[in-house]
Amino acid sequence: MISVEPKDLSLAKLQDYLQGAVAPRPIAFASTISKKGKPNLSPFSFFNVFSSNPPILIFSPARRVRDNTVKHTLINAEATREVVINVVNFDIVQQMSLASTEYPEGVNEFLKSGLTQIPSDIVKPYRVKESPIQFECKVNDIISLGNQGGAGNLVICEVLKIHIDETILDDNGIIDPYKIDLVSRMGGNWYSRSNKGLFEVPKPLATFGIGVDAIPDFIKESAVFDGNDLGLLGNIESLPTNKEVAIFVKQNFELKGVLSADDEVKKHQLAKKYLDKNEVLTAWKVLLSKQ
Repeated sequence: MISVEPKDLSLAKLQDYLQGAVAPRPIAFASTISKKGKPNLSPFSFFNVFSSNPPILIFSPARRVRDNTVKHTLINAEATREVVINVVNFDIVQQMSLASTEYPEGVNEFLKSGLTQIPSDIVKPYRVKESPIQFECKVNDIISLGNQGGAGNLVICEVLKIHIDETILDDNGIIDPYKIDLVSRMGGNWYSRSNKGLFEVPKPLATFGIGVDAIPDFIKESAVFDGNDLGLLGNIESLPTNKEVAIFVKQNFELKGVLSADDEVKKHQLAKKYLDKNEVLTAWKVLLSKQ
């Protein structure tokens, strides 16, 4: 057995051990709003429920390890004392991951992730329509755990209102764990799906994905693609060039047949096959190909 003291580890290694050992962790998909009214949406896996009377949820936006800066979520929570915590199920896991990209201040992650912002009843931050359960909360307290990179900030939230999608309830009105299909965070790129087991979601780019808002409408409106597919397509830094697409078409006999048939649905289905294998750039080459 390996025995180590935290002070003897690099921060990156310590974080790997902690996140790999303390898992699976539920995900708080936190929606906040700035003092200027700009929406922000970001996921946090340092999260749980800590009291039912009063109903208290706590999540922790940690200071960034690389440069010791704080996240927009924390800044907004401190300024407005309100947050909506949306739960994450498998249907939105790729869009949630895309929203974790560190876009500049003022960029609306609802638009980038392709998720729908809807008004809350009590607080100002928006809810995620696609989330099966949404908690409108006031921020009772924020406790700083340090001033170095990696230090957490406990955002203590009191639930004011709960919104529940009836389709995830059983016949007795109880949340059905199979129907809600929650996902949780493991270490590295790994997640756990409550009714299926482990799966991987590649971490978003260190730069910025183009976002779902930059995907052409003919793709977004296709019946072939779901929200997770759009999240994958949006998490790419730049689209393939016309030359790259042309070379790919010449080399792919299956795609040539689809283009000859001039069948847009079949082209989307072929792109979907590549997305299912996490070959996102290839999927884009299919989608942008022409006869």
